[in-house]
Amino acid sequence: MDEQNIQAPAGTAGTEVKTGPSRTRLWLKLIAALYAVSLAASFAVIAKVDGAKRARPKDIDLSGFAGLSAKKDAVAVIPIFGAIYQTDSSRVWERGSQQIARRIKASAAKKEVKAILLDINSPGGSVGAVQEIYSAILRAKAGTKKPFVARFGDVSASGGYYVASACDAIVAEPGTITGSIGVIFSASSFAGLMNKIGMRSEVIKSGKFKDIGSPTRDMTPEERKLLQGLIDDSYEQFVAAVSGGRKMPVEQVKVLADGRIYTGRQALDVKLVDKLGDLQDALDMAGEMGKIGKNPRVLRDVDPIDQFFSILDSKLSFFGGASVEKALNAGPRLEYRWYGL
Repeated sequence: MDEQNIQAPAGTAGTEVKTGPSRTRLWLKLIAALYAVSLAASFAVIAKVDGAKRARPKDIDLSGFAGLSAKKDAVAVIPIFGAIYQTDSSRVWERGSQQIARRIKASAAKKEVKAILLDINSPGGSVGAVQEIYSAILRAKAGTKKPFVARFGDVSASGGYYVASACDAIVAEPGTITGSIGVIFSASSFAGLMNKIGMRSEVIKSGKFKDIGSPTRDMTPEERKLLQGLIDDSYEQFVAAVSGGRKMPVEQVKVLADGRIYTGRQALDVKLVDKLGDLQDALDMAGEMGKIGKNPRVLRDVDPIDQFFSILDSKLSFFGGASVEKALNAGPRLEYRWYGL
């Protein structure tokens, strides 16, 4: 009962005095009210998100919940964001080429996946890491016969374009920055500074080229010639990849491959991309190539741990700290990379 009946003192003709609800019940009602408010707020947020995405219900993947997945045909979306490098695969925050290559292999092996979309927003990276992803795409295509589509966001330059050249089609935004087909090797020299402050480095080596690229001395003409040979060989590999992927003569590729960058619209004019469009256009193209039609169901490859460390890395960089990527990838190397970013 919500009320208590208390007998009146003698002389009150036996009337009853009614008190209000007990303190315990008041607290219970207050807690219930707060819970109801929080629930209402949660439903409001869900309704807002659901309303924003109602036009794309196929983005929701229920494959992880037993008994709920219909295993419908889908397009797998794999993001390739940021500079591409090989990282220590034993680290929980690994975001390197090995992880991307594994995701490509795993996505292509899923029966319900009929096409793979690579969502690329990258200036490229080290030669070996870029080629690892490129090779993973070629293996997946050969083993499964499933089509690959590359979608360019803000930037897909140098190694980002190298990766895309392995795909069957490329969709770019009109203002995308792409191209930068070429190779770079950069090394800093502190020799002048060391001379000024009276510092020098003593190096014992097995051959005259063993410390090539050392920051403690200037580079010799012989070393420059040797490194140029490495650059030229890596450049020819890049040109061959673009020529094969874009079905374009080598000489025609070389005319375009002097390191310059292009907008998406310019890239379309010189046949470096197939279509101008956004992510939805790329998804529609992948769906049609996978023979499941436009507006396909989407399987998004998202790793919560990877997302967490990506956010942490970006915050460290923003506030001037050392990013995880830079800490793991210091030192001179051959790179398919555009350094505008």
